[in-house]
Amino acid sequence: MEQLTMSNREIDKLKVIQNTVDGKLSWPQAAEILTLSERQVGRLCAKVREEGNRGIIHGLKGRPSNHQIEAGLVDKALGYVKAHYRDFGPTFANEKLWENHDIRISTNTLRKAMLGEGLYVVKRYKPKHRKWRERRPCVGMLVQLDGSEHAWFEDRGPKCALLIFIDDATSRILYGRFITVEDTENLMTCAKTYLKLHGRPVAFYVDKDSIYKVNRQADIDEELRDETPLSQFTRAMGELDVQMIFADSPQAKGRVERGFRTHQDRLVKELRLAGICGMEAANRFLPAYILKHNEKFAIAPANPADTHRVLLRAHKLDEILCSKLNRTVGNDYTLRYKNKFLQIAAEQTVRVRPGALVVVEERLDGSLHLKLKGACLRHTQVEKRLYKGFYATNKSKSEATRIPPKGTSVPGKNHPWRKFRLPGSMRQEQQLVIAAT
Repeated sequence: MEQLTMSNREIDKLKVIQNTVDGKLSWPQAAEILTLSERQVGRLCAKVREEGNRGIIHGLKGRPSNHQIEAGLVDKALGYVKAHYRDFGPTFANEKLWENHDIRISTNTLRKAMLGEGLYVVKRYKPKHRKWRERRPCVGMLVQLDGSEHAWFEDRGPKCALLIFIDDATSRILYGRFITVEDTENLMTCAKTYLKLHGRPVAFYVDKDSIYKVNRQADIDEELRDETPLSQFTRAMGELDVQMIFADSPQAKGRVERGFRTHQDRLVKELRLAGICGMEAANRFLPAYILKHNEKFAIAPANPADTHRVLLRAHKLDEILCSKLNRTVGNDYTLRYKNKFLQIAAEQTVRVRPGALVVVEERLDGSLHLKLKGACLRHTQVEKRLYKGFYATNKSKSEATRIPPKGTSVPGKNHPWRKFRLPGSMRQEQQLVIAAT
């Protein structure tokens, strides 16, 4: 039996195309999910009918491209642009490269190269006219996610936040939970439960809060690596191939925002009638409330297909839904993470050198895992190293032992310096000065 090697993206694409072949999805709907043209969706459907699952794999996979750019050609073109066409636009500069220097590359390739070198700045255009956005036709194509901090228990308990996952196609609440605060850890915990219940949606629609979007420019190291700063949650969703859409205003994600207005009225009163004044009891009560709310306010989708995708074997949620930060190994094979010193063991499955960049994973259960080149490193937590200053820190300030600076030594008892004696007259003058003081 033939075995096919497919990427996670190809597996997801195959499911959408199979639903299209079976008549569950139309060509425009499949094109929107896969971000392809309708004609390409038709070609993929025809290939899958003829070749089976192999039809989803690109014919050039594993082979060199037929349209490779000659090595060094882009650098040569940039050299001429820097020398003669620094203030030219990509289109005009490309014409001059072909006319005067016999260099022919695509304008898009030259534009990307000029943007990377800072030779061209994209012009800002006027914002497009906004209009009423229609619902997505299928469940799971767009899930709006947000939290609301409110006095849900009125004066009977402390304030907390309600996190809601609501489907755009049906206005149905897919999952909800009360949390202490809307932070990354609680968000990933709730997302983990949601993914296990429903699978992976096509996209999450969120606001521009810092737990979803990093609201700063890339630092120097990120610019050198050509990386965009991502929040931990957005990075995790990228590993799960879930698109993140950021709303420019609260009105843009009106499903969840208007829903909170309803919950702050109805749910608060329901909790009061039930005599609930804590998060644990409220979370036990919430599923019944969500069921009643969906029966009253949810609508039928335009298309009955569910576009949630299953979690694959490669999607290890404990390793994905966690905090990942890079740390550098010191010369003593230790690294620092949140004021903790982690000592890397001598025996490892991979070679560890000082200066290596190690990924520190802090998982939802609080455990720390160090990874280098995909392998976990054995490590132990050590106490804070002693301060190598003028005084030892293992004693109190009153009992501190004076440590001489590095490179100096205290003369011994029999050192010639200690045997040196001043002449009698000078010694007497010195004693008089000491007595006077």
